[in-house]
Amino acid sequence: MSEEHVFETLPLPSPNAYPHRIAIIGDLGLTSNSSTTIDHVIVNDPSMILMVGDLTYANQYLTTGGKGAPCYSCAFPDAPIRETYQPRWDGWGRFMEPLISSSPMMVIEGNHEIEPQVSGITFKSYLTRYAVPSEESGSNSNFYYSFDAGGIHFVMLGAYVDYNSTGAQYSWLKQDLNQVDRAKTPWLVAAWHPPWYNSYSSHYQEFECMRQEMEALLYQYRVDIVFSGHVHAYERMNRVYNYTLDPCGPVYITVGDGGNIEKVDVDHADEPGNCPSAGDNIPEFGGVCHINFSSGPAEGKFCWDKQPEWSAFRESSFGHGILEVVNSTYALWTWHRNQDIYKDDSHGDQIYVVRQPELCIASTLEGSGKPEDGGLTNEAADLLARWTRFAASIEMLTVAVIWTSFY
Repeated sequence: MSEEHVFETLPLPSPNAYPHRIAIIGDLGLTSNSSTTIDHVIVNDPSMILMVGDLTYANQYLTTGGKGAPCYSCAFPDAPIRETYQPRWDGWGRFMEPLISSSPMMVIEGNHEIEPQVSGITFKSYLTRYAVPSEESGSNSNFYYSFDAGGIHFVMLGAYVDYNSTGAQYSWLKQDLNQVDRAKTPWLVAAWHPPWYNSYSSHYQEFECMRQEMEALLYQYRVDIVFSGHVHAYERMNRVYNYTLDPCGPVYITVGDGGNIEKVDVDHADEPGNCPSAGDNIPEFGGVCHINFSSGPAEGKFCWDKQPEWSAFRESSFGHGILEVVNSTYALWTWHRNQDIYKDDSHGDQIYVVRQPELCIASTLEGSGKPEDGGLTNEAADLLARWTRFAASIEMLTVAVIWTSFY
């Protein structure tokens, strides 16, 4: 029925073995820009692909007439349900075959996979086509799971199912993180579709409720990097926790710029006239928890009036990312813009992410340093103050080293 294909499975858990390149792609779709993205990914020869949601856009292919709509509900307010053009799923699979026939692809659902149908059916096409190791990772749902790839433990979270701290996903996440052996898998990487930290007007604070429910847990277990999509642009954050620069927080990276039909997001919420209203950016799942900032340069405001200090670099271009974990300490992150495929050794953004866990106060220890206690030890507070002074001295670095902490 088809050709035979061969690919190499992921390395077993070990601090000395890593996939040589991991491609991170979000909001891909099936357009000419999507084709350029995948052509570029193939050139970069990844050994694994991480797809952070919004795969095919089959749910609005016909309605938008091939032109796209930045806000579907705004353009079609009377549409009772979104369409679900199933041949688009098959066409997307054939389009991806040259890549995913030789490299394993791990996926997480986005809002365009919901595809609501009669009788309350959702996610039917997505769940039918993609198998994930939910049972193997102790999850009772294909919407969230975890897996190991050499010395990296990946946690894939679902933003469109219950994420409350009293729910099944949160309980599973806590148990999964507690079982991670950082001696075997030093790197802890998380991924879900909508970003928690985002300075673009599009989807601004859309999933603030999810952040408030889950961020402290991820911080407690020292997640190193978080990947998301949803916003159709690129943005990399400084290490941050609760909207405050924090040397022990994750590096959040948004790569929702795969090439989809809805075009690139260009407006920043901190630019004059671009701050969304509290009634904008209502999530397709979950509640609304929009907040004004309680401290810092944006105190009392819904939006900053300049690029937030936690936003290190942002650009409105289609592209993809490549993560190259060198060892238990160093990982090279490179964001490749689509236009860079025509240039040798060119990229849009590149940093080394450096793990120094010994310099972070382990929040799992007894004492006032635990995030749930709302306090810091004197040592941790001093560390945070030094990091804040250091970060404030830097305007922007396209090539940077992000340290877990400094002494």
